[in-house]
Amino acid sequence: MKKSGGAEKKKARRSSASVQNGTRDSSSDTPPRKQAAKKDVFQLFAEKVRDHKDLESRWAVLQETRVEYFRGKDFVSFMKNHLELKEILESDRNLETEDIANILLQKNLLVRCDRVVKTVRPGKKKLSTWPAHLEIFPEQVFSENDAFFAWTFVKRHPLWQTLLSFFWPVLTLAICLFPVYPHRCKLLILYTCAGVLLLILSLLLMRAAIFGAVWIILGKRVWFFPNILAEEATLRELFRFWPKKDEEERPKWTARLFYAIVAVLVILLLRHHAPDEAARARYQKRMSNIIDDVLEWSPSLALSGMMEKQTVVNGTENNNFSNESKATSADETDQHHKDTA
Repeated sequence: MKKSGGAEKKKARRSSASVQNGTRDSSSDTPPRKQAAKKDVFQLFAEKVRDHKDLESRWAVLQETRVEYFRGKDFVSFMKNHLELKEILESDRNLETEDIANILLQKNLLVRCDRVVKTVRPGKKKLSTWPAHLEIFPEQVFSENDAFFAWTFVKRHPLWQTLLSFFWPVLTLAICLFPVYPHRCKLLILYTCAGVLLLILSLLLMRAAIFGAVWIILGKRVWFFPNILAEEATLRELFRFWPKKDEEERPKWTARLFYAIVAVLVILLLRHHAPDEAARARYQKRMSNIIDDVLEWSPSLALSGMMEKQTVVNGTENNNFSNESKATSADETDQHHKDTA
């Protein structure tokens, strides 16, 4: 381990020295404007590499900030398969992959990271291939051996994301105006949302049922749509269908038997305490009444109801005033009779 680390440091020093010599020689022959253009060349190269689909990357948390990162060995293999990207570097196109990566590190377009958890967790055979939490590595030198590199510049958003950012306020306003929609539009929105919600719940339930059955019968952990509940995943990773490879130890047969008995008991308990037809009918009637109140509400009905309420209030006030006037007049006549008597 020490020898490999020393060799890596020597190699990095040689590559950095060659990069510095190359940049010095080229900078001595070029005017300042071309030097500024050369800096933009590496920025353009970094943007092209980041936007390329063949470079596998993930998202992680680095010092309470979400960053996109890749592995050093993936970058080397990517550059071997896509040599045409070096043409962007113009005069530096003949640099080695390590030299290019070191220049990107020097220009703060990349930052070398290391995994936060460096020990194998209980129940697993090896460290995670793509850790979710990273920290900055002390030596900012390129390496292929278990090295991670995060992009430091802000990625340019495509046009559809910009349009989507303007669409969100419109969508929020449309949700707030749902009560004044026509009846057919309300029905369409209600059934669409109910169908999407039913699809999500059915997917999660089926996913859990398949996992439980495979885990109890075969002792393997199979999660279809493994990233569907992940908080830090891209849209492409979120809807990934095939499960990940099970790297954890096989569970004991006693644990599988215990959870199988618990599952059977839970199913029998739910079946025994299931509601009868009368209870289901009452619940359905109650929910239908609530839904009908929401769907049938309209501004005209609300205004008519307010007017009726106002007329009722005015009528009760007039009746109370007439009753009070009659009572006061009766009291005055009684007092007058008493005085004359």
